[in-house]
Amino acid sequence: MTKKELKEFLDAKSQQYNNPEFLDTDPLQIPHRFTKKEDIEISGFLTATITWGNRKSIIKNAEKMMELLDFSPYDFVMSHQEADLDRFHNFVHRTFNGEDLSYFIRSLNNIYKNHGGMEHLLHQHSDSHSLQTSISNFKATFFELPHQPRSTKHVADPLRGSAAKRINMFLRWMVRNNDTGVDFGIWKTIKPSQLSCPLDVHSGNVARKLGLIQRKQNDAKALLELDTQLRKLDPTDPVKYDFALFGLGVFEKF
Repeated sequence: MTKKELKEFLDAKSQQYNNPEFLDTDPLQIPHRFTKKEDIEISGFLTATITWGNRKSIIKNAEKMMELLDFSPYDFVMSHQEADLDRFHNFVHRTFNGEDLSYFIRSLNNIYKNHGGMEHLLHQHSDSHSLQTSISNFKATFFELPHQPRSTKHVADPLRGSAAKRINMFLRWMVRNNDTGVDFGIWKTIKPSQLSCPLDVHSGNVARKLGLIQRKQNDAKALLELDTQLRKLDPTDPVKYDFALFGLGVFEKF
């Protein structure tokens, strides 16, 4: 395909899959159950954190987390007592367990109380074309409280080579506009043009078949390749192509 043909193809596929009807099978349905900004942020962040493996299992366990938070994530984060965290003891999703979840609740409390909230923290250290330094600094702040080393693997650091798929996906949810009723657009200090595509096995394989990535690993260097190409196709909203790449991979087995 020529560049023009590729753009037309991906624009059409992005429009096809950026559609609320796909929320029935997508973990993004979890934060859509809330209306308060902070509830959407916290439920979205916790859901994004466990988005690996079977999608039905992800949704089921994200629902379980919301139940454990009394379906009021922000109120629980801000007003819980240490004894309230005992209820997480038996929670597990793959390698993310109740100990990790307890720390995440403590850390989110710290972020909202002492760092201006998640949006403010992730806006810091950003530049006009990237949030990767912001994400790295977010991780450092997120783990500034006493914690078990095992928990740190659940927040990626792109400056240490990670594609940071889950947090880039979370940022897409919060930042891109709500014109189609899929993403939320509730964070106004960050622009869609600064976002990076959530790079995983599905989007990576499709991107390679389309010539958008040459690198074989799905890491930070591959993400930079993909970002560079997607920004050429749409510099104001490059991550809309996440819908095309993921949809082609998951639903069309492209």
